[in-house]
Amino acid sequence: MAYIAPIHRPNSIRHALRASLFPDEEDCLVVAKANRLEFWKFDGDTQLLKLADTKVINGTISMMQKMRPRESETDLLFVGTERFQYFSLLWNPEEEVLETTTSFFDVNVKYMRDSQSQDKCLADPTGRFMVVLLWEGVLNVLRMKVHKAKRKEIDWMDQIRIRELFIKSATFLHAETGHPKLAILYQTRTDIPDSHLVTYRLFTDDNNTEISRFEAKDQIDIMEIHDPSASMLIPVGKGEEEQKRYIVRNAAQARAQLGGLIVVSEMRLLYYDDAAKKRVETPLREASIFVAWAEYDVSHYFIGDDYGTMWLLTILLEGAVVTGMHMKKIGSTSRANSLVYIGNNLLFVGSHYGDSQVWRVDINNGQMELVPELPMPNISPVLDFNIMDMGNREGDEQTTNEYSSGQAKIVTGSGVFKDGSLRTVRSGVGLDYIGMLTEMKGIRALFPIRSRGNSKYDTLIVSLLTETRVFLFDPTGEIEEVESFKDMNLKDQTLLAQNLPNGMLLQVTPHAVHLLSNESGPVGFPWTPADGFITNASANDTYILLSIDGKSLVSLAIEDHLIFQGQKDLGDQDQVACIHTPPQYPKIGVVGFWKSGSISIVNMMNLEPLHGELLRRRDDNTSVPRDIVLAQILPPETSGPTLFVSMDDGFVITFNVSKTDFELSGRKSVVLGTRHARLQLQPRPNAPELFNVFSTSEHPSLIYGADGRIVYSAVTAEDATCVCTFDTEAFPGSIVVATDEDLKVAVIDNERRTHVQPLEMGQTVRRLAYSKAERVFGLGCVKRQVVNNEEIITSVFKLVDEVKFDQVGQDFPLDGSTGIEMIEAVIRVELPDSYGNRVERFIVGTSCINDIQPGVSAARDEYQGRILVLGVDSERNPYLVGERGLKGACRGLATIGDYIVAALVKTVVVYQYNETSTTSCSLERLASYRPSTYPTDVAVEGNTIAVADLMKSMTLVQFTPPAEGQCAKLTDVGRHHQAAWATSVCHVEGSSWLETDANGNLMVLRRNEAGVTEEDKKRMEITSELNLGEMVNRARKVTVDATPNAVVVPRAFLGTVEGGVYLFGTIAPQHQDLLIRFQSKLANMIESTGLLKFDNYRSFRNEEREAEMPFRFVDGELIERFLDQDERMQEEMVEGLGPDVESMRNLVEELKRLH
Repeated sequence: MAYIAPIHRPNSIRHALRASLFPDEEDCLVVAKANRLEFWKFDGDTQLLKLADTKVINGTISMMQKMRPRESETDLLFVGTERFQYFSLLWNPEEEVLETTTSFFDVNVKYMRDSQSQDKCLADPTGRFMVVLLWEGVLNVLRMKVHKAKRKEIDWMDQIRIRELFIKSATFLHAETGHPKLAILYQTRTDIPDSHLVTYRLFTDDNNTEISRFEAKDQIDIMEIHDPSASMLIPVGKGEEEQKRYIVRNAAQARAQLGGLIVVSEMRLLYYDDAAKKRVETPLREASIFVAWAEYDVSHYFIGDDYGTMWLLTILLEGAVVTGMHMKKIGSTSRANSLVYIGNNLLFVGSHYGDSQVWRVDINNGQMELVPELPMPNISPVLDFNIMDMGNREGDEQTTNEYSSGQAKIVTGSGVFKDGSLRTVRSGVGLDYIGMLTEMKGIRALFPIRSRGNSKYDTLIVSLLTETRVFLFDPTGEIEEVESFKDMNLKDQTLLAQNLPNGMLLQVTPHAVHLLSNESGPVGFPWTPADGFITNASANDTYILLSIDGKSLVSLAIEDHLIFQGQKDLGDQDQVACIHTPPQYPKIGVVGFWKSGSISIVNMMNLEPLHGELLRRRDDNTSVPRDIVLAQILPPETSGPTLFVSMDDGFVITFNVSKTDFELSGRKSVVLGTRHARLQLQPRPNAPELFNVFSTSEHPSLIYGADGRIVYSAVTAEDATCVCTFDTEAFPGSIVVATDEDLKVAVIDNERRTHVQPLEMGQTVRRLAYSKAERVFGLGCVKRQVVNNEEIITSVFKLVDEVKFDQVGQDFPLDGSTGIEMIEAVIRVELPDSYGNRVERFIVGTSCINDIQPGVSAARDEYQGRILVLGVDSERNPYLVGERGLKGACRGLATIGDYIVAALVKTVVVYQYNETSTTSCSLERLASYRPSTYPTDVAVEGNTIAVADLMKSMTLVQFTPPAEGQCAKLTDVGRHHQAAWATSVCHVEGSSWLETDANGNLMVLRRNEAGVTEEDKKRMEITSELNLGEMVNRARKVTVDATPNAVVVPRAFLGTVEGGVYLFGTIAPQHQDLLIRFQSKLANMIESTGLLKFDNYRSFRNEEREAEMPFRFVDGELIERFLDQDERMQEEMVEGLGPDVESMRNLVEELKRLH
């Protein structure tokens, strides 16, 4: 039985609008993200938008519109879903909530054909009538009910057949008569593009009750638009009082006035006044493809094009007379799917292809400025992704760390064309900044200090390169910087400052070690090195460990004064790189060495080594330890202390340390950056015997123990250079964070969340593959440029660093001499070279779009695709090893041992790889298999190949290698006989496979191995199915070492078109019945916005079959909503299940910890 839970919820925005939903407040912004509605309100204090509420819908939102009931102070929000279910929300002043006033569904969906353009929902300017366009040649008319008792409800009046089948755009016109008029821009032919405009009166009677039949005799105006690329209609209002229309009785002298509409084409603008029957045309200086618009006022409109350019359209007026139009570029944004002018000079850009944005606009100067305080990141569409395990760097382990451990990072290829980017999705915790202390550069270290008798910190020591600064905090939060503090040396850099148990204060500078009393100043004489400077210092309550010029170690004992314990000179043998004295084990110290790249645990009494470990992974690796901490991370009853060593190349190596003899074991490695991470111990709140470790690097992390394992949680502190604990009276549980520019106070939010980091690429990252050996990602990219008004598409393969994503080496461009060659698939493999050694190669599959004139067939020897084998040279440049031309596109690649599996246009082929030199190889065709229609994806487990078919679900094919004179062959061993438009496939476990399709369905299929006949055994049966509501682009298998009593075992990650990333797993048999019954109770008891049923939302649905509910599939998003309920509701939900409330709460929290 299967389980699905969101790691990163979809954040693509296709629909947004401005509406007055809350009384006595400004209009709010409503955005739809897959199955969620978000309400953003304008904050007058900050002059920004603020998220006010989020509502989860049991359905994927496909349309939104606002209406205004008669005598209502607020708007009514109309929402439609992809399953043709509709509801409306209206403010209830008595309960002060948005309540569902109407909920209904379209019953006439079985025999109609979907519209060829996007579903549209239009409201007339009065907000009382609405038209919904869902089906080809069908128009749905709705209105607000007029009966006083039912004015909050929507009346579905009728469905009308219309002559216009392919509707490009439609809008209501601003009519002065009160009778709604509808304008439709449509195309008459499918083979040749053209554009026509027609207007109708929506009703035939004066009471607006008899719907027009939309026949030829009902047409008011009909005309051909000379530019066939016309795609957008913009209704123009009547304007202010001084711009009102004046009537001209002589039609020949009439002129176009406000109140008409604008037809937007690629090369011209047409203004049409339907009352005066006059047209005003304006050619565009620069052609473009326009996709979205928003009204600023009756004469100014924002228009976004397909290339992310924002235009300002201005209607040129003489009073109310339209004399022309003008278009001006005012900025570059994400490619807009929805534009909304919010008011207060704020423009919202909702995007499916890139980040959604809020811009501050100035139409007088034709300028716009991004509002950085309102980031709305978006990773849709997820075209491909890969799983980078930041751990498991000490060998070739096949298992992956759990996502929730923070060591598994998902790297996605997101966005389209100029909005294309790489995104990293990682589990982590939040860092909430309380405030900024001061702007300060060059901070080297931070040290918290307690005054005598205080239980909390009240002093912050800030060490800079040439001085030390001191800040005092009082209980009310007031901060004061002082010029002197307890006779500390503030004219030098402070290497170490800390409180001691006897009430004294320790300060170490490059020149001396000072022991200070809180009352009488210095205690005894400071210790100074006889020769050289102190370069590093560490101390616990008993000993001080010093490094002198990196050439010698010194140990000092702390009593009433400083006592010299011993010194060890290294001479020319090595140099000290870093030192550490564990707070819980005062008699030992840890030392890292430059030259040997090793660490030693030493006795603080005599500095003699107790244990040592060489850290370099390869002989030619020059990586050295740069920082060390040793502390108790996991509870002492279950584990000993852990040693963390930060290496110069960005790796953090960990060891288990014996409590008795401090022997090192269990070496593991995690990569946290390209440079060394700075490790800083943080005492864990409410657990004085345990510590956390804060790591600052390119991937800042909070390292802590949870559920018997060490977790590396990402932290939103990308610019942090050093941190320290600072639990004060005014800021309890806080930390201080230093960056290159300033000093801030923050609080760590322990609620686990998803962290997304972007790297803008400016081109579509269509495919990606990860190489752990080379520490790079191989990217197949597609770039679009407009040069001299001509669109040029190019495709390249490139390598980027695994941490910073900076490009390494040069691009490898694809051949574009005869057309466009596109990258379709990229994998990383290890294959034998000409000497039999294993070498790493990238295999790239391509397709060719040739510039062939209609009616002319391609030459027989002209390739339609290629398989490229690429190597990486010593300078990390990709180079061509060999290629094979294909008669069709290569859509997917995989490997079985040293054999290459390729999914071509109509066949699946297995090739044998033979490399003759470093720059030449051959691919020999061994066996082929012809699927039902067209393979879209392939996955391999052992010798079995799963083939996802474009229309006929999936098949299993077994590969038999050549042996003893027998040819290799591919044998059909399994087939799913139902129709499904498959998009991806991956192995789950045993004989089970996961398939996803274009309708958003997830199916777990298993061979019927217990069948009687061979045909029965080949038949694949569905063991679990659910509709995700989003189309999955890619499914990647993951193998995790789960605990024996795990409720759910992770099996795969899924990336969707809407930007969602999901965890797919299988449920342990002993928990299956409980979770299914629990899900059923939650579905019936949790009230959904819009009164939509969970079972209907998650049930399987495609063109041939529709189920009533999900089958043996548990939705983690619904299960986790149990934690949001109050105690009384939770008791009702678990009644009759068996376990009590506390047990079910623990179970759900365990499931939530998976992601």
